[in-house]
Amino acid sequence: MAQRILSLAAEEGPERLQEALQSLAEGEVRGARGPGSPCSQKSGVLRRLQVYKHCVPLVESGDLHLSKVSEIIGLLMLEARQLPGHALAELANLFVDVIKGGSLTNGKSLELFSTVLTALASSKENLAYGKGELNGEEFKKQLINTLCSSKWDPQCVIHLANMFRDIPLSGEELQFVVEKILRMFSRLDLQEIPPLVYQLLLLSAKGSKKTVLEGIISFFNQLDKRQKEEQRVATMPLDQLRHVEGTVILHIVSVINLDQDLGEELIRHLKTEQQKDPGRALCPFSVALLLSVAVKHRLQEQIFDFLKTSITRSCKDLQFLQASKFLQDLFPQQYDITAVILEVVKNSAFGWDHVTQGLVDLGFSLMESYEPKKPFGGKAADNSYGLSKMPAQQACKLGASILLETFKVHEPIRSDILEQVLNRVLTKAASPVSHFIDLLSNIVVSAPLVLQTSSSKVTETFDNLSFLPIDTVQGLLRAVQPLLKVSMSVRDSLILVLQKAIFSRQLDARKAAVAGFLLLLRNFKVLGSLSSSQCSQAIGATQVQADVHACYNSAANEAFCLEILGSLRRCLSQQADVRLMLYEGFYDVLRRNSQLASSIMETLLSQIKQYYLPQPDLLPPLKLEGCIMAQGDQIFLQEPLAHLLCCIQHCLSWYKSTVHLCQGAGDDDEEEEEEGVGFEQNFEEMLESVTRRMIKSELEDFELDKSADFSLSSGVGVKNNIYAIQVMGICEVLIEYNFKIGNFSKNKFEEVLGLFTCYNKLSEILREKAGKNKSALSNKTARSFLSMGFVSTLLTALFRDNAQSHEESLAVLRSSTEFLRYAVSVALQKVQQLEETGQTDGPDGQNPEKMFQNLCKITQVLLWRYTSIPTVVEESGKKKGKSISLLCLEGLLRIFNTVQQLYSARIPQFLQALDITDGDAEETDINVTEKAAFQIRQFQRSLVNQLSSAEDDFNAKETQSLITVLSTLSKLLDPASQQFLQFLTWTVKVCKENALEDISCCKGLLSLLFSVHVLYKSPVGLLRELAQDIHACLGDIDQDVEVEGRCHFAVVNAKTAAPTVCVSQSRVCVTPAVSRATVLGAASNQTQALEKGIILQLGTLLTVYHELVQTALPSGSCVDTLLRSLSKTYTILTSLIKHVSVLCCSSNTIPGRLEKLVKLSGSHLTPQCYSFITYVQVSESLSFVEEKKKKKKDSEAAAAKVLRETKPIPNLIFAIEQYEKFLIHLSKKSKVNLMQYMKLSTSRDFRINASVLDSALQEQNSEDAENEPHNDQNQEPKKKRQRKK
Repeated sequence: MAQRILSLAAEEGPERLQEALQSLAEGEVRGARGPGSPCSQKSGVLRRLQVYKHCVPLVESGDLHLSKVSEIIGLLMLEARQLPGHALAELANLFVDVIKGGSLTNGKSLELFSTVLTALASSKENLAYGKGELNGEEFKKQLINTLCSSKWDPQCVIHLANMFRDIPLSGEELQFVVEKILRMFSRLDLQEIPPLVYQLLLLSAKGSKKTVLEGIISFFNQLDKRQKEEQRVATMPLDQLRHVEGTVILHIVSVINLDQDLGEELIRHLKTEQQKDPGRALCPFSVALLLSVAVKHRLQEQIFDFLKTSITRSCKDLQFLQASKFLQDLFPQQYDITAVILEVVKNSAFGWDHVTQGLVDLGFSLMESYEPKKPFGGKAADNSYGLSKMPAQQACKLGASILLETFKVHEPIRSDILEQVLNRVLTKAASPVSHFIDLLSNIVVSAPLVLQTSSSKVTETFDNLSFLPIDTVQGLLRAVQPLLKVSMSVRDSLILVLQKAIFSRQLDARKAAVAGFLLLLRNFKVLGSLSSSQCSQAIGATQVQADVHACYNSAANEAFCLEILGSLRRCLSQQADVRLMLYEGFYDVLRRNSQLASSIMETLLSQIKQYYLPQPDLLPPLKLEGCIMAQGDQIFLQEPLAHLLCCIQHCLSWYKSTVHLCQGAGDDDEEEEEEGVGFEQNFEEMLESVTRRMIKSELEDFELDKSADFSLSSGVGVKNNIYAIQVMGICEVLIEYNFKIGNFSKNKFEEVLGLFTCYNKLSEILREKAGKNKSALSNKTARSFLSMGFVSTLLTALFRDNAQSHEESLAVLRSSTEFLRYAVSVALQKVQQLEETGQTDGPDGQNPEKMFQNLCKITQVLLWRYTSIPTVVEESGKKKGKSISLLCLEGLLRIFNTVQQLYSARIPQFLQALDITDGDAEETDINVTEKAAFQIRQFQRSLVNQLSSAEDDFNAKETQSLITVLSTLSKLLDPASQQFLQFLTWTVKVCKENALEDISCCKGLLSLLFSVHVLYKSPVGLLRELAQDIHACLGDIDQDVEVEGRCHFAVVNAKTAAPTVCVSQSRVCVTPAVSRATVLGAASNQTQALEKGIILQLGTLLTVYHELVQTALPSGSCVDTLLRSLSKTYTILTSLIKHVSVLCCSSNTIPGRLEKLVKLSGSHLTPQCYSFITYVQVSESLSFVEEKKKKKKDSEAAAAKVLRETKPIPNLIFAIEQYEKFLIHLSKKSKVNLMQYMKLSTSRDFRINASVLDSALQEQNSEDAENEPHNDQNQEPKKKRQRKK
């Protein structure tokens, strides 16, 4: 039979051989190949080889049935191990030729190839290879090398990858194979990549895990980049790419579940790569992969820590880049991990369900790790300045964005996100939850109807409202408000909770109930209520903006609202805090639900009547004693009367201005109109009577005068304080009311002035008493009752109203300087409140649009007033208190800060509003830089006038404020614009030409110079000139050395030189810049350009320190700052040396510039540092001895002070020694002796300072003389203690 097969195999056509083989059973083939072809005989081996050589193409032809192919391959694999080495080598070469020729189709024969290679590796005989001989292992290695160097058919790559899993491979061989397979990725179709990746991952069990992971991540990163570049002419469908990426991620995760080491290697690789090139390490694919792996709890903590660190580092890097022109030039391309992670969320829409849980966990982890530190309702976290805080805030915002976008994209996980957000709002009641409430609000806005399906979770949350802080309750109810309009069950459950809470013992629970009821009243309109642009509340989704009356008819809404009002009336007998919330909320309810006007006004009328005395001649007009309550020795405010009157005034004003406009529309509601006229008339008569009698009243009528007790430690004092604040508030409310209804009547304005006189008397008394008490509480100014809108109207009338008909009446108010100062002070207070809380008291205080309009009006007036009337002119005639111009300047400074924080998107409109000459320009044409430059020029003129004024007229506070205003406005200039360059040139000129004696002004001016200059170019040149000036002013640490007199900056003089050191060191932004550059540039393609830029900067910086460490600085903060700054500089030098050491491993050379920098540090800095340290220690020791002589009792305190001030010295010495340590390492690697430039340190040596020793001995002698009367027994121990000292 064997003879027949061989004869058939010798024929050209394979058809007859194929038929014969198919007809044979497995036993017959084994019989034909076994006894007939023994491996002990050469002919037998040849016959076997012939069978193998013909069976391999036959198996690959695809003509045989798969079951037969498997039988044949299985049989051949069994027999292969019996073949001698040379036969195996010949067979292996055959396979290599087949693979090279690309004739592999189904890859079945590769199972035999793996067996052949395995058998070959274990062969002991020497095999001929080329002209020499190799053993079996070496021969196998050469074959694999040849195979990996040859061209592969893309169709056989997966089969080959599968084959290599069964072959024992050395580390080097495995690396060859893996690199070859990775190179083949680009030649395969997208659909073939996932199975190949899976085979490659299984192969990585043998080793080369890092190479496999790096190759896969790099490949998909390149694909993503190419896809972005070819968006318009896409060569690959986006959805296909995303599905392939998703499948590959699933494969990697499934293999990591089996091989935990692969997961560890992934994190290790990405951490290492992130240090070199963050853009390559954290691309959308790798981030998605990490988030998928993070579902495994064992790796979750490591992955999230790595991601959070990377996010904050990326944010810091971006901030450094934005704040330094030097860094922007070095790194024109900026990496933003925020965009990468949000892209992962976007990509996850293509069926990446395995990523979503990781995204949700990461989002919540970021929000919890970097939550705002300020209390809810305090200063908003994202409004605070400073590089250190910003990355944390950005990370928290990123967490919220991840959750919001994931919520929009993935429907199945929505309920989970919503539940987690609500749980955190409840469980984190003690810590800030504003960020979670903002997220909840955004979620509701993005998909309001989704909450209907999750209404049970919201209802459960309502049950806990009584236990939450009031700010949290208000935020939560505002967030879920759209749901109340579409779900009756949720609304009803909320009402039940609120009705229970209103009778709670807890004050916060009752306040929560009031807040909830007021929100319901605002948002459930009774049919027929007026709708105006002011009243409408944008919910942000068309689904909810549908007419509410589709769900609730008019009668139901009206009954519902009246029921709530009935509940709220009960609150008018509760504590002052509860009543206060009601009075502050009624105006908004009235404005949005005008049909409730009569009910609300009647409630207010009945409430005020309890305290109003109707007799026309009775003084005072209100019963103040009814407003307080005594509990034991303590006095409390029971009725905030001023707030009640304020609420009445605003509601009446709105009612008169709005409802009367609509009376002509129809006469259907005559009864209501008559009712309205009734309470309107009552209120007007009452307010008129109160105004008249308040003007006539003396302070004694309120039991308040200069002799009264206002201390907060006694019950009488507390009562008097409450009375005073109430009376002042009533006066302010009446001032606003009478000004509004006065219509520029002279009589009314005289009444306004009379009311202000009463207010001012009390204000003066309180201020005087507060000055005596010196208590923090009494120094707090009472919050003004004037509304923001009225303040803007009042200021405009006082300073900008030129109408002839108004002149006579306004002259009454303008004649009082105190009233003008008061008006500006209130404006300042309102702006401060807006800056800190984002809202103000009074009507429209929570309406951002109205607040912005009022800010613009106030700014116009303050700007005109400040630029028109200089402070010098005004101060000549003023008696006491701040000048109005200075108050205007403070107000402008606060407004500019507030606008940049709260209204950054509307800065163009703000600047447009200030430019009266160009009021008609279109918003699209606004050039922010030009407008800002125009405003800057006005303040520049004022600053120059201050600096050039006589010494007696110089106002340091105004100068500081002007410098701060210029610094704030300069942020609006484009650093690339001509206006920015002009401003920089002007700032340099001012610093060089003006000698300032005031230290704070000098610091402010130099800070401004550095903050502007760093956006133009690196300020090391300025620093060098400044250091030279400081050295020349203060002299050298060696008194025998005479310093060359140089003067670059006139602001640096004998008085300001030492404090200037602190400014110059705090502004050495090049230090962190160089630090970032060393890290960021580690794997950059432009390494030489980076190294050049960094080394040049550091070289100049060393010359700056060379000057400063030779300067005879007075002991104190400037020495401390300089020592710390030197330590940082040596740390940066050490980082640079480490960076070069890494590069030196591959190139064995170091840059010539670095050698020069090391030489400069060794000759111009380190020796001088040691001399400076000695100088500091001697100075401190002498000062210690002097202080000890003066005050023997305080010797311990003096010693502690010396220890505290010399603490930075060991840190500096350590930093220098670390630098020298790594220089030694680099010298060994590069074979260049860098230590030849360094001198041996003597800082750790024992030293005897003669002058200190002499003074100590003299002191000891004097003490011995004092102690002579004591007996000899006590004398000796005393001497020993002195010796120890």
